[in-house]
Amino acid sequence: MPSLPDTPCYLDGEYTRVCDAKVSVLDRGFIFGDGIYEVVPVYGRRLFRFDEHMARLQRSLTKVRIGNPHTPEDWLQRCRRLVQMLAEQTAAEDQLVYIQVTRGVAVREHTMPSGITPTVYMMVTPMKPPTPEQRHHGVACMTARDFRWERGDIKSLSLLGNVMARQISADHGAVETILFRDGFLTEASSSNVWVVHEGALLGVPKSEHVLEGIRFELLRELCEDVGIAYNLRPIAEADVRSADELLLSSATKEVLAVTQLDGEAVGHGALRGKPGPVYSRLYEAYQRAKTLQSI
Repeated sequence: MPSLPDTPCYLDGEYTRVCDAKVSVLDRGFIFGDGIYEVVPVYGRRLFRFDEHMARLQRSLTKVRIGNPHTPEDWLQRCRRLVQMLAEQTAAEDQLVYIQVTRGVAVREHTMPSGITPTVYMMVTPMKPPTPEQRHHGVACMTARDFRWERGDIKSLSLLGNVMARQISADHGAVETILFRDGFLTEASSSNVWVVHEGALLGVPKSEHVLEGIRFELLRELCEDVGIAYNLRPIAEADVRSADELLLSSATKEVLAVTQLDGEAVGHGALRGKPGPVYSRLYEAYQRAKTLQSI
């Protein structure tokens, strides 16, 4: 078995190391994937859009009927302590804080037990952003039918469908798998997907099939700042394949250009197969936001 990292983590009130943390085999997160998670990016030891991440954490907890075990201030204190611990250990200034809440430990039974205490696990890792080459040339993606469950709006621990979808692209040396349900775009295995058409940024509307990424609102704000039209509407697969530009967004990717889709170049004319101008403007605006929206 590969050795586990000795980086800091938090488990049910105790700060420890990842290699030492242990949970019960009857924890419902282990048995059922019965829980939710959140990932908060950190730039220069400061948490990015922390309030928005806490709001989404609360939405997910509410949808699966798990009580929030901490106040926002409690979460903030714990996140900041872990960030400081990792920075002291590794000198990593840019990090990711992973937060997981399960329903807790109980005898295995499908119904939701009452009166049990949620399990809280948090860990922090150095940020692994896209490489300079990926920024310069863009990345390749594959496509697949969206075969996951119907509640993509919940940031659930039950990620087997996402794992299987991501492996499709990994098997082809690509970075993401873009998913379609009934002929329309939903999202990628671990990213939101954006289409650029005639200079406008298009995203899919909020629904139970799509996780509302933190960058939904952020990209709307950035588009407003730099004068790019922004619209959420159903996007047919044909519109994705004929896009002027295709973008991914996530906590680690920020915003990233897709320049190859199923082996075919994305875009038209001189910019075919290259990152486009909308991507460039949004990426630059994103970098400015990182300094203004971190606490």
